[in-house]
Order: sequence, then structure tokens, then C-alpha cells
Amino acid sequence: MHIVDVELQELKTNGSDALESLVTTGNGDNHPKGCEETSGLLSAQRNGCNGETMPSATEAISSSKESAVHRVKRELGKVVCGGKVRLWMVLLLLPVVLVAVILISLSLCSVVYRDPDDKFNRSTFRVPRLFNGSFVLPGLNFTEDLLSLSSNRRRDLTGDLQGKLSNVYTSSPALGRYFSKAEIHTLRNGSVIAEYQLTFFMPEEHQEQLKNFTLSRKMVYNVLRQFLYAQDRAASSALYIDPVSLELS
Repeated sequence: MHIVDVELQELKTNGSDALESLVTTGNGDNHPKGCEETSGLLSAQRNGCNGETMPSATEAISSSKESAVHRVKRELGKVVCGGKVRLWMVLLLLPVVLVAVILISLSLCSVVYRDPDDKFNRSTFRVPRLFNGSFVLPGLNFTEDLLSLSSNRRRDLTGDLQGKLSNVYTSSPALGRYFSKAEIHTLRNGSVIAEYQLTFFMPEEHQEQLKNFTLSRKMVYNVLRQFLYAQDRAASSALYIDPVSLELS
């Protein structure tokens, strides 16, 4: 009886040891170290079992910026001409040159150009040239005091009209240098009709040319007529001149 119990006990002990050995062997004796457990496997997958580490997005962007900066520096450092002038020097000089050109242009434009024709000596203008004409003042009613040379109304009206005509011709670029005066000789009935005389002086030389062009009847007439058509149409104004009624000879 005792012999049987001893044999069973030995068999049980040996079986347990064999089973334990089998389980241990089947659980990963052939697996490499570092990959036995789940945490180790996840770590290996995260880092790569090949020993390489994947760069993050921030690191990739930073690397791209650095490479762009290096490219820009390399381009700016290129030699443009000669052996000493580099691209960054040229880029710095361009704004300076541009500002200098603008300043020089402004200074040149500020110099007033004088036309040689504007240089004249009025004292040499001795030959008179006269024009006579008339126009109607529709805003005025004729009264007898306009016939009297001592009438204040007549003096005021003739003074205003002479000033108006003088301003027309003195402001004319073509005729201003030759114009001398404008006079109102007569005021007569028919609304009010004013008869005037224009006096110009021209130099002794080039008389015929001036008479045919600059101081021709057509030129003097057109300058005054253009002004009259440009005036404010206020028929009630005492100094309004009807442009249609303008005559000049």
C-alpha cells in the first residue's frame, strides 16, 4: 500500500514539472527581447522596431522654414557684377537711387521755363493799332443823364466797362503785351448801346506780320467774343454785354 502511494506522488510531481516546462516554452522562448509584452509591442510600434523615430509636424515645419531662410541668404549673397557687389547691396541701393531721381526731377520741374518770345521791351512798342466797335447792354434802361459827361452814373458805368474790357485783353497770352487801353466814347439809346475803342501798340519791326495774325481784326474780335459767351448770363446785370450785339472794326 505504501509503495503505490509513493509511485503516484512521483508521477504527479513529474507531470506538473513537465507541463510547466511546456507552457513556458510555448509562451515565447523564440520571441526577441523587448517584444514579450503588450506595452513593449506598442512601444516598438510607436518608435519603429527598425530603430527609426518619425519626425513630428512642428519639427517638419521648422526644418522647412530654416531651409527657406538658407536659400534666401544664399541668393542675397550672390555676386552680381565685378567681384565685390552682391545682390543685397543692389537691393539696398535701389530705393536710394529712386528717391534721388525723384528729387532731381522735382528740382528740374521747379525751374520756370521762359519762352524767348516772353522777353520783350515794351518801350519799343511805338506803333499804335486801333479798333472801334459797339455792344448792347440789355440790363440797362437808357436815361438822359447817360449823355452828360459830368453825370456820375455815366462816369461809373464807363469806368466799369473800360475795366472789364481791359481785364479781357491784359489777361490774354497773345494780346496782353500789346494792349494799352480801352475807352468808352459814347452811350446812346437802344436799351443802352456803348461805343468803345481799343488801343494796342506794336514794335516797328514785324508790323505786317502782327497786323495779319496776332493783332488782326479776327484775333482781337474772337478774344472778346469768347469772353462774352463765357460770362454769366444775367440780363438784369448792368454790366452784362450781349455777345450777339458785338461789333468790331
